Amino acid sequence: MRYFIQWRGNFSNKSTDFFNEIILAKSSKNDYFCIQILVMVSIFDDMTQVTEAEVQRMLPLVDEQRRNEALRYKHLFGQFACLKSWLMLKELLKPLGINDLKMDQNEHGKPYLTHHPEVHFNLSHCKNGIAVVVDLSPIGIDIESFRRDNLALVRKTMNPAEAEWIRSSSDPVEAFTQYWTKKEAVVKLRGTGITDDLHHVLDGVGYRLETHLNREKRYAWSVAYSQ
Repeated sequence: MRYFIQWRGNFSNKSTDFFNEIILAKSSKNDYFCIQILVMVSIFDDMTQVTEAEVQRMLPLVDEQRRNEALRYKHLFGQFACLKSWLMLKELLKPLGINDLKMDQNEHGKPYLTHHPEVHFNLSHCKNGIAVVVDLSPIGIDIESFRRDNLALVRKTMNPAEAEWIRSSSDPVEAFTQYWTKKEAVVKLRGTGITDDLHHVLDGVGYRLETHLNREKRYAWSVAYSQ
């Protein structure tokens, strides 16, 4: 698992030890100070761990709500991603002294912490990775495997300038995935579901976007966070 720490500038990829050292140092003075100045992102992409044995190992580590949710999935990856993302979130929240991860959903289906609504989080997964983010302001994250663009989907989701950028890119599949994760992250930050005009969803103000590519494992992730 890798942690990305956002100092309201560019993300830097840091080790677990560095992450814990910084967060614990900040939270020892003020429980929330640490994430007022940074966004915390955790990325997991060792998909060799997606096994029945690992699912069974994780089941007793989560609360009943998450366990029941995981078991509603009929396929192994769905169970794994549900459990793993919860444990990743728990790890990010630990330095803040938050152990109660009971969740509810807003009217659009976006989950929030029932007893800590002041702390915002978002989860995402694809076949190549799992992403979790925490902040004190509304936040959205999306991770996607490189997905082949097709003309109909580009027309449905991209405005003319974006479509042209994808078409002229040296790798249209990679370019399309970058744009798709950006749009999903912004929609998830807003918490309204995919009801926005996807052609113009990136035209808004009041948020920042960061996008990262992993060409080796063929995925992209984007995070949208409040300025």
